[in-house]
Amino acid sequence: MHDVVIVGAGPVGLFLACELGLAGCSVLVLEREPEPGSPWRADPLGMRGLSAGSVEAFYRRGMLRPLLTASGVPDDPGQDPDADEPSPPRGVGHFAGMVLDPAKVDLAALPFRLPGPAMDGVLTHLEAVESVLSERASRLGVEIRRGVTVSAVAQDDEGVVAHAGEHAYAARWLVGCDGGRSTVRGLAGFAFVGTEPQFTGYVMLATAADPDELSPGINLTPTGMYLRMPTEGHIGVMDFDGGAFDRSRQPTLDHLQAVLRRVSGTDVTLSDVQLASTFTDRAMQTTTYWLGRVLLAGDAAHIHSPLGGQGLNLGIGDAMNLGWKLAATVHGHAPEGLLDTYTRERHPVGAGVLDWSRAQVAAMRPDPHGQAIQGVVRDLLGTRDGTTYVFERTSGASIRYDLGSEQPLVGRNAPDLRLEDGTRLGELLQDGRGVALDFSTDRRLRDAAKDRRSRLRYAAGKAKNDLGLGAVLIRPDGIVAWAGERDVDRKAFEHAADQWFGNPGT
Repeated sequence: MHDVVIVGAGPVGLFLACELGLAGCSVLVLEREPEPGSPWRADPLGMRGLSAGSVEAFYRRGMLRPLLTASGVPDDPGQDPDADEPSPPRGVGHFAGMVLDPAKVDLAALPFRLPGPAMDGVLTHLEAVESVLSERASRLGVEIRRGVTVSAVAQDDEGVVAHAGEHAYAARWLVGCDGGRSTVRGLAGFAFVGTEPQFTGYVMLATAADPDELSPGINLTPTGMYLRMPTEGHIGVMDFDGGAFDRSRQPTLDHLQAVLRRVSGTDVTLSDVQLASTFTDRAMQTTTYWLGRVLLAGDAAHIHSPLGGQGLNLGIGDAMNLGWKLAATVHGHAPEGLLDTYTRERHPVGAGVLDWSRAQVAAMRPDPHGQAIQGVVRDLLGTRDGTTYVFERTSGASIRYDLGSEQPLVGRNAPDLRLEDGTRLGELLQDGRGVALDFSTDRRLRDAAKDRRSRLRYAAGKAKNDLGLGAVLIRPDGIVAWAGERDVDRKAFEHAADQWFGNPGT
């Protein structure tokens, strides 16, 4: 019996497998597809944007450089990690097709943003992400079995069994990371609720006889939106038909051309279509991410339109949050209620992304209401406050879990704090343990941290920028669990350590 069986070897399932393997759990990943490669996962059709928060997750596990290499991105993506002040972001993205100006981001409104190697998003593709994660999973002893289709799930108080044909795979826990049409979600009985689609989206690799008929980039039109990507023939279209065409039949060249002409307002001619697929803005979420011995992460727990590229980033956030909590539960030293915090923390984040997607769709609607919303939003996005707000939402900087503290850093993603000897927080997090950073000179927290040395790493010294703090306790997922003023309260630190890492005696 394995500690954990994960269904789905996409980026979310593989990232979670790496987290569990790093913590010493025995992990089996079951994947339906027999081979990892696919045109839909390679560049350009598999192109995805990783937010700064997701890039930081790779950095904190020592995978940033392999990710940049696999993605064809220079080792220095444009930020100086040793600078005294953070640089403006290189890109902010768009809201409902309205591209933002990164120069309008107000860095002064981001008080916890410190320079580091992972401050910006990265343009990559699924094949690159999965290759980096698969290699790491293998090094950590994770077993991946491909060509396995799960058909039934049975569980009791002691464990869970995933059935695939004549084979049965037993584990103490099972996690469904098997995408928007998750088999695990249905078999385990999760409720999946939300809103129906407004449009059918198309993505294609096609040859246009007259490509200059289509303007490059994102184009909002009176009848929808189309995208002409930098890679020749990579085209996206959004047609507000109520989602009527999605998966109802295979899109033909004639149909794709007709939709593209109507939405773009041009007479463009498609001479050939190599690949094409459809999607919608259906926005659905499970009411909980945990039932019995089964958990969900990524698109298995929530689906929405791809506008703004939030889906992959949301799933990586799920995996980063769940991994260390499930590992602590497997090993028997999780504090009471720790696994409950997975749904409590991640469900509101998922709900927020679904609403973010719905808001963009509302602004894109090709009717007077949508046009009116679009005009208001354009005005707001022309301001520093508006651009900064969107940057906070799309980069993950606005996420803050309610951990019961009024201290403004607690519950947020920790900045890349750096000690004067050059040691960075991101480096200290690479072994998957929590970190206690003690900026006070007497190191009064050393003994308390040493009592939990298998779960908590202690580092002391003056910092390049301590944000006015005396000590900080950071969870393995990089979230600040506790922050103390310069006059450190050791009892408060020990209470927070007990809350997140368990009593030393366990």
